[in-house]
Amino acid sequence: MHDTAQQLIETVTCAHRDKQSLSIHGSGSKSFLRLQDQGKPLSTLQHSGIVAYEPTELVLTVRAGTTIAEAESVLRKNGQMLAFEPPEFNGGTIGGAIASGLSGPRRPWVGAARDFVLGTRIINGKGEDLRLGGQVMKNVAGYDISRLMTGAYGVLGVILEVSIKVLPQPETEVTRVFELSVEKAIRHASELSGVANPISATCWHQNKLMIRLSGTETGVKQASRILGGEPIQDADNFWLSIRNHTHTFFQQGSFWRLSVPPASPHILHDSSEQLIDWGGSQRWLKTEESPENITQKALSAGGYAEQWHAADRANLRHPLQKNIMQIHKKIKQAFDPEYIFNPGTFYNYL
Repeated sequence: MHDTAQQLIETVTCAHRDKQSLSIHGSGSKSFLRLQDQGKPLSTLQHSGIVAYEPTELVLTVRAGTTIAEAESVLRKNGQMLAFEPPEFNGGTIGGAIASGLSGPRRPWVGAARDFVLGTRIINGKGEDLRLGGQVMKNVAGYDISRLMTGAYGVLGVILEVSIKVLPQPETEVTRVFELSVEKAIRHASELSGVANPISATCWHQNKLMIRLSGTETGVKQASRILGGEPIQDADNFWLSIRNHTHTFFQQGSFWRLSVPPASPHILHDSSEQLIDWGGSQRWLKTEESPENITQKALSAGGYAEQWHAADRANLRHPLQKNIMQIHKKIKQAFDPEYIFNPGTFYNYL
């Protein structure tokens, strides 16, 4: 088999020597999340495949170019899943899922993408082949720098392999729907978060609050009786549409993503259209309000805001405080001293 890892290492080594910028890509499904796209293209798509999978250990190790669909197909045959439900978008890869750090509807109840990363193999900015963390849960201890790769958008290194903790699929899942205003939906979801129940996803849109229950047959049936509401048909496809942004809300134009404390009051009171998930902590908005107003309202609520799919991408990243910015720079310099990886992709200074 052609050694794609060695080829990638050689490319990075030459780029470091020549101080040449590289633009790391997988399938390109998340290119819209890059502030800029500069440098010589470096594709990880050919570096794909399952490295190791032991269902009894609940660990999957794959190469970065492996598609999410391929990984999930393997897991499904063994009754297991990627619990953080990474969005596929259009042919998304595992490398892209970890580099972007995006998680789907189940995230508040099981954890984010970084919580499932046990170890990574990367190429740093000097062309060095590094293994960070471990490949089994019992070997991961102390300060786990492998998780720095999650959500770094490739500015720290080229991801070659990822070891991910997987979970068993729930025995059953049902979704209940409730007719509620946005204020009542936020309050109801917040109240439910403090009660033991098998909730695995919530979503509010157009006065309908969807609540997904996952677990054993007995537990889900009991929770359904207590919660009330009505069952919905084709629930699996509905949650896939939220996860992969194929829902009608996401289909046209730009929109804002706000991350705020889940019990935060309704933030915008104009004619904005919005979709709220993650128990109230993730709010997607389509609005004519100014970026300054939206950013300030997110800050006032204790969160942050970023705009997706806008033409100029000026508001794609929430501004950082100066001390946090300095930490980012120091980490960048440690992994990529010549700043060759994805310049300007994450923040303009990285």
